Amino acid sequence: MKEKVSLDKNLIKNGNGSCASAQKFDKIIEVRNVTKVFDDVTVVDNMSFSIKRGDFVTFLGPSGCGKTTLLRMIAGFEKPTSGEIFLEREDVTLIPPHKRPINTVFQKYALFPHLNVYKNIAFGLKLKQIPHQIQHKKTGESVDTTRKYTKNEIHEKVQHALKMVGLDGYDKRDVSTLSGGQQQRVAIARAIVLEPKDLLLDEPLGALDLKMRKEMQIELMNIHKNLGITFVYVTHDQEEALTMSDKILIINDGVVQQAGTPKKIYDEPANAFVANFIGESNILSGVMVADFKVQFSGQTFDCTDKGFSKNEKVDLVIRPEDIEISDLVVSGQWSVVSEGESKNKKTPNQSPITNHHFIGTVTSSVFKGTYYEMHVDVGSYEFTVQSTTGFVIGAKVALNIPPQSIHIMRKMKTVNSFKTVVTSENTIEICGANYEFINNETEPFEKGDEVIAEIEFEDIYLADHDDYTPAGGNIGQTYYKGSYYQVQVYTDDDDELYVNTTDEWDIDDRVGIAINPEKIKVKKYVEEEDGEEETESIEV
Repeated sequence: MKEKVSLDKNLIKNGNGSCASAQKFDKIIEVRNVTKVFDDVTVVDNMSFSIKRGDFVTFLGPSGCGKTTLLRMIAGFEKPTSGEIFLEREDVTLIPPHKRPINTVFQKYALFPHLNVYKNIAFGLKLKQIPHQIQHKKTGESVDTTRKYTKNEIHEKVQHALKMVGLDGYDKRDVSTLSGGQQQRVAIARAIVLEPKDLLLDEPLGALDLKMRKEMQIELMNIHKNLGITFVYVTHDQEEALTMSDKILIINDGVVQQAGTPKKIYDEPANAFVANFIGESNILSGVMVADFKVQFSGQTFDCTDKGFSKNEKVDLVIRPEDIEISDLVVSGQWSVVSEGESKNKKTPNQSPITNHHFIGTVTSSVFKGTYYEMHVDVGSYEFTVQSTTGFVIGAKVALNIPPQSIHIMRKMKTVNSFKTVVTSENTIEICGANYEFINNETEPFEKGDEVIAEIEFEDIYLADHDDYTPAGGNIGQTYYKGSYYQVQVYTDDDDELYVNTTDEWDIDDRVGIAINPEKIKVKKYVEEEDGEEETESIEV
C-alpha cells in the first residue's frame, strides 16, 4: 500500500504551489441514496458513501457492477434516477460537468489528433474563465468579473503539468507519435493542468501492456502524492487497487459490498464475494458453535472471531499463504518431500501424523517464482496452499490452520426469499414465471394474494438450458465449497437466487431454473409500516 500524502497543518497543496484552506479529512464527495436505472435494470442501487479530501480511493468490482456509471454520475455525465451528489457540501446533482470542480481521465484518452502535446494540454486553459477584480472607472469600487488566462500563464501551467507527468521536452511532439503510456500521461496532464479538486480516472491503464501498467501505477501514485488532491479511480484489476489505493470500495450488483483500506479488505473480507474477488481464497461453509469456535469439514477449530449467534451458519475464508503445510510419517517412512530432496531426508517441514488438522494428497503443484501454489485434497475439500516449500504431485502432506488464519463472515443469504403473488390455485410467480406449489389445504391462498416464497439453496435444480423450465438466467458468481458449489444466478427478470449444486458451472453459462413444488414454502405477506428507506452512509 502506498504511503499517504503528508500535508502541512490541514492545508492542501495544489499542483501550482498554492494552498487551499481546507482540512484533509473533510468529506469532499458525498453520495446520498443514489440509484441509477437503465431500461428497468438497476445499475446502482440506493448507494450512500463519502470520500475524504486528499485520499486515493478506488472503485473495484467486476465488469457490469456499476462502478463506471457511479463515476460518471459524480462527474456529471449521467444524472441519478434518484438521490443526491454533493461536492464540498454543495448539491451538484443537476449541475453539468463543466461547472463541477472535477476532471476526468478516460480509458480511451480522447486526445485531439490534430493538436500537438502542448496544445492538447493547453486546450482547457484557453477556454477557462477565472475570477478577476477590476476597478470601476467612475466610482473606483472593485467589481468582480472573470477573465481568461494570459499566454504566459498558460505556458507556465502547461510546462508545470508536463514536468509533473515526466514529459519535459515533449511539448512540440505530435500525439500520434507517442506510445500508449505517453499518451496516457498527456491525458492526465490535460486534466491536472486545470487544478481540479477531484480527479476521476476511469480504467485509465486498461489499454496498456503489463509492464507499462506497472510503471504507470507508480507514476500515478507519485502524481497523487505531489498534487495532494482527491483521486477516484475505477478498475476491475485487484492488484492495481491494492497497490495504489488509500481506500477501496468493493462494488457488486450496484451495491457497496465493503469499504476500507487494502489490508483491511484483504485480511478481513466482509462476505464471500469480497473474499473470492480479492486474491486467492479458500471459502468454506461452517457453523459458529460459540465465540472463538467454528465448525467446518467435520471438525471444530479455534478462531479469533466472536459476536455471532450460537450455531449461526457462516462463511469463512482461509488465505492460501496462511495454511501451514508439512510432510508426514507414513508407516515409519517419510513421504515424498520438496522437489529435489531425498525421500528419507528429514526436513523442518516434516511432522508426525498427529497435531495436524488435515491429511491430504497434493493434486497439483506449480512454481510461481517466489512460492509454490499447490492443491491439496483432504477429502471434504481441496485446499489451495501457497508455500516456499513445494511438494510433488501425489505427496502425502499434513495441513495445519492456525486460529488467526480463519476469518469468519456472515452469509450474504441463507435462503432465497421473494415477495410475490399467487397466480392461480396452485401456481405462484417466481423470477417472472409461474411455478407450481402446494397450497395450504385449511386456509388456501387465492389468486392475487401477496405472499413471501422461500426456497432453500439446495432445493433448486439448474438445467443446461431453459427450454423446459419456467424461468432461466445466467451464472453470475460461483464459489467452491468442497462437496458442492454455491452459484449465484441472475434471472431474466433482473432478480437473483443462490443454488447449491454438485455441478460445476462457468460464469455467464445459460441455465434453466427448476424447483420442486413441495420445496416452495409460502407464507402470507405482512406489509411493514411505511418509512423512507435510507441506507447508512459509508465513510470511505
